[in-house]
Parts: sequence; C-alpha cells; structure tokens
Amino acid sequence: MQPQTTVILDNGASSIKAGLARGPEGDDDDQPKLVPNAIVRSKGDKTTYFGHQLERCRDYSALHYRLPFEKGYLVDWDAQKAVWDGVFSSEVLNVDTAESSLLITEPYFNLPNIQDVYDQFVFEEYEFHSYHRCTPAATIPFGRLFQAGGPSPPECLVVIDSGFSFTHVVPIINNQIQWYAVKRLDVGGKLLTNQLKELVSYRQWNMMDETYIMNHAKETCCYVSTKFFEDLETCRSNPKKNSIVREYVLPNFSTNRHGRIKLPNEELSATDQVLHMENERFTIPELLFRPDDIGLEQSGLAATVAASISLLPHDLRGMFWANIGLIGGSTNFPGFYERLSSELLSLTPVEYDLQIYSSEDAVTEAYRSAIAFANDPAFSTHVVTRTEYLEVGSNASRRKFPGWQSSSAPGDPEISKITQESMIEDRGQPSRKPSRPRMRTSTAPGRRR
Repeated sequence: MQPQTTVILDNGASSIKAGLARGPEGDDDDQPKLVPNAIVRSKGDKTTYFGHQLERCRDYSALHYRLPFEKGYLVDWDAQKAVWDGVFSSEVLNVDTAESSLLITEPYFNLPNIQDVYDQFVFEEYEFHSYHRCTPAATIPFGRLFQAGGPSPPECLVVIDSGFSFTHVVPIINNQIQWYAVKRLDVGGKLLTNQLKELVSYRQWNMMDETYIMNHAKETCCYVSTKFFEDLETCRSNPKKNSIVREYVLPNFSTNRHGRIKLPNEELSATDQVLHMENERFTIPELLFRPDDIGLEQSGLAATVAASISLLPHDLRGMFWANIGLIGGSTNFPGFYERLSSELLSLTPVEYDLQIYSSEDAVTEAYRSAIAFANDPAFSTHVVTRTEYLEVGSNASRRKFPGWQSSSAPGDPEISKITQESMIEDRGQPSRKPSRPRMRTSTAPGRRR
C-alpha cells in the first residue's frame, strides 16, 4: 500500500526545496522549506553549520562552503547525508522515512554509477517505503507553469532550467524528455557569482572569499540589459554618476545588519563600506546570452533554444516555439524575460508563434510541480518500492526510471529519419530571417511582460 505522505526533495546544487505532499485531500506544504545544500564553516563565529543550521549564523563574512555538488553532479555523499539528515529531522520536516514515499530530483545526464548510489541511500540508509527519481523539468508538465495557455498542459513544450551549475534547454513530448535534443549551456548562478567576485576584487574591494555576500549583491543589483551597448556607453561616459550605478552597502555583522542597496537620500555613517555597482550590474548576467565574452565556445541562450528545437520533428516545432517555460533561479534577473523574448523573435520562423511562460517564483516552480505530480493518482505506478529494490537492486530503478542512457529517440529509425531529414532540409535551404516575426501579446497570470 502506497504511504499517504510523500517527501518532496528538489535537490538543487545550491539549495534544497523540501516539503510534504499528503495526498489529494491532505494539507500539502505549498511553500517549501529552503535549505542551503552545503556544509558551511564560519570564520567569524568559528562554527560549522549543516544545511538548515546556516540561518543561525550571525557572521556571514568569509564563509567556507563544502558543497555536495561539483560541476553539476553529486559527488560528496558524506556532505549530502549530513544535510539530508537535518532535512528529515524534527527541526525541518519531522518525517518518518520508513513510513513515507520520496520524490527526489537529480541532475540532467546523471551518471549511472551516481544513480545507483541514490538508490542505496534511499533504501538502505533511510529505508524509504518507495521513491521516484527524475529531473526538475520532468515534473513541470504536472504543474501550473503552462496553465495560462489552457486548462490542460501542452503535449509539446520546452523547459529552460537555469540553475546553479548549468542552464539546460529541455524539450518534452507527452511528459517524456527528448534527450537527443537536450542542450546544455555551461553558465549558471555559480559562474555568475564567481565572475562578479573577480570583477569587484579587481576594481574595488577584495571579495574573493566573500561568496555569500557577493551572491546577495548579484541577486540584489544585477539585471539583464535589453540595450547592452547603450548601457555600456552610459557607464563609460560618466562612471560614477549615471542612471545605472548603484551603491551596495556591505553588511556589518557586528550590528547584525545585512547588505543592501543605498537609498537615494540615505546618509551613510563613517564606518559603512560601499561597493559601486556600475556596468557589473548587467555585464554579469550578459554571460547567459554571450558566453563567448569570457572565452566559452558556446552559443548564447536564444541560439541554444533554437538549436534544440531544430532537432525535433519538423511538424511539431510550432508547438515547441509556442510553449517555452522558464524555471531556475538565474531566470529571476529583471529583464531576463524581455531580453530572451526579443532574441528569440529574430530566430522564430515566420509561420510560428512565440510564447514564453515565466513563473511567479522560478526557484520553487519545480517543487510545486512535484507536489502536483505526487498527488496524481497515477504516481504510485511511477515509484520503485523497497521490496522491489531488495529483490533486484538498482535494476528496478533502471526499468522504472528511463533516463538519457535508455532514450530510444537517437536510435529510433523513424524519429532519427525525421530528425535527419529536417536537419538536411535546414542545411540545404538558405537562412530565412523573418521580417516581421510574430509573438502573442495576450497576458495572463504567472507571466511577466
């Protein structure tokens, strides 16, 4: 019998979004508990914090992070177990794992050996009754991201997941990820924060050890420019006084005051230290659209989306262009939606409409979709039970969770033929750049314009 309680664990490389789904008639945790996915050592108060304990920290200067994830993959299982132990404890979820089911997210293109360790931890260490493992994008069709387009989710859609380590473009047909068309851009929140640390350290204060502070400065000050060269010229002509520059007041942890943007008429004390955020505000997020600015030999996000859709069956491409969804913390930059829309317009074939859906909270969108998936009556058919695992080991998971290794699309003669013909057709014809690309202009809840 399937347990009534399902633990939802959106296990991100930066933060874990955790909560409980208690069935269609239960009281779900609509707002997840955000837990830093790290073991953090504070030099200020000389204390080590495990995951959820970081909120007790009083001095965020010179924090040393031990991250379970490196380069997008879970490699430090000792650190991850320490964080998970806190999540399942009475301080966070207060859940009996043996009487619960688990829905956990994993990285895209996760390695088989790492997937086997997931199984071992879930069933041997925590003894969950059953569990389902999938990528964040796989849960999106069950959520409300595309609800504005109609009462039922579209059959064909593209999810842009811009997270901590990478940015992925994930096409989905009938709830199945089309792995042969998934594209990865090696730019995520971690790279942007590190780039901001280097720029600020070179130009102003040495902030190379202040990851926490600079990440907050990035989230507070940065935006995506829709007129990049004009903004660049504005900063060049008058570096210290222009409409773009902002003064970020560094935190003072001796008085328990966090970093903030200086208000227009605010008077600062003699002890306040200020970062002048000039063109860093928009040149950092620009890397999502121009990764070659720092030497990455990759296309920008808009071209990556177009390349992914070009690999899909020709007669379905219009549906993908009309159903593009945004999730992940790096899509929260002001101006991101407008910049992506304008660049995709020039790449959209004239016969197709372009529609982009953005979430009210892109960080927790996958979590909320996972809640809906766990409450779906068919969810019980998608899980592996502990009994099945004890009988055949990780083979049960491989059969139940078809991943990118078992994706039949590249080897499927019919789909491969369609894909090859469409690619030959695209290569054989001259590039058609529409003079008047079309885009739906209707607005609906959950989308920012």
